[in-house]
Amino acid sequence: MLEEFDLTQAAEPLLRWYLKNARTLPWREEPTPYRVWISEIMLQQTRVEAVKPYFARFTERLPDAAALAACPEDELLKLWEGLGYYNRVRNLQKAAGQITAQYGGVLPADYDKLLELKGIGHYTAGAIASIAYGIAVPAVDGNVLRVLTRLAEDDTDIAKQSFRNRAEAVLRDEMERLVLPEELVERLRDKNVPGALNQALMELGATVCVPNGAPLCGECPWREICLARRHNTVGELPVKSRAKARKIERRTVLIIRDGDRVAIRKRPARGLLAGLYELPNVAGRLDEGEALAAVKDMGFSPLRIQKLADAKHIFSHIEWHMQGYAVLVEEGLPQDEKLLLVDVEDAGRRYAIPAAFAAYAGYMNIKLGNERFVGKDVSEDAGEEPRRLP
Repeated sequence: MLEEFDLTQAAEPLLRWYLKNARTLPWREEPTPYRVWISEIMLQQTRVEAVKPYFARFTERLPDAAALAACPEDELLKLWEGLGYYNRVRNLQKAAGQITAQYGGVLPADYDKLLELKGIGHYTAGAIASIAYGIAVPAVDGNVLRVLTRLAEDDTDIAKQSFRNRAEAVLRDEMERLVLPEELVERLRDKNVPGALNQALMELGATVCVPNGAPLCGECPWREICLARRHNTVGELPVKSRAKARKIERRTVLIIRDGDRVAIRKRPARGLLAGLYELPNVAGRLDEGEALAAVKDMGFSPLRIQKLADAKHIFSHIEWHMQGYAVLVEEGLPQDEKLLLVDVEDAGRRYAIPAAFAAYAGYMNIKLGNERFVGKDVSEDAGEEPRRLP
């Protein structure tokens, strides 16, 4: 069990390993409270390599909480386009308003006050407090739970909130009583010990004690003290109960064009992909006749229809299984007041269209999210697992 394992023997080799092996990341180079906050929210559910260009663009355009609080919603969503889980950026803006109104635009150097900000939970509050302010509080995410359960050979279900609470309590106690050699503390001065310890745990889980495939035990600073390695149970840990199966939804996506213009519409303010722009789509799999009828119902006069390839997009609890049609229509305004006809170039530049429609946006040469800058979509990244909070 985690509580029974003596963690005092683990901190020093981990920190020495981290000093030699820590990746160079833009938010680590200048770990201001604001930059740590933005990076940690972006890194939830998203891979590090995918986040880097988003982080650079976002912080250049919105360098502080005041700028974030004042940013128009459409521009904010466009900056986030492709990262997904759009409630994250909406909560960022709400919290920025709190920070601007209550704390003069600077995140509070107080763990409990950080928890009062919209969208900030125990992990994010711990990361900001420790990395930016040197406060001795833990930051426990899925990476940290994985390395700790393997180290202590603890087979408790890590999906349980009670175990996350236990891990936080154990780490907090370890931080409060931690004694390190003076020369190591001196080397960690710029990074600070609590922040370095939290980042070292995350780094170990992201690069060595990995979630997919065999962990690199030979490179691990804990290879001599890890109980799971000693007892050959690494592959059995951590224990995590299975999530509920995703709901399958079948949809038909319609690319409606009248030359250089394409039809889009804004999704409702609540629910999945709230407030974003989408290609018109309907529930179910329509044949060509049904698709043409749907286009006519929107007030268009179809000239030609072309069947497109099927596509799939996975949300956290839902899978969209999509088929698509490209429909050329006569010029004119749609009867459906929710539909907009916009220039194809504007559709890609000005309107936040979620990556769920990336397969069909490609038929119009519209690039979404990181595709506009680095030539590939976030979802195509391979390797490190996205950071998921327990």
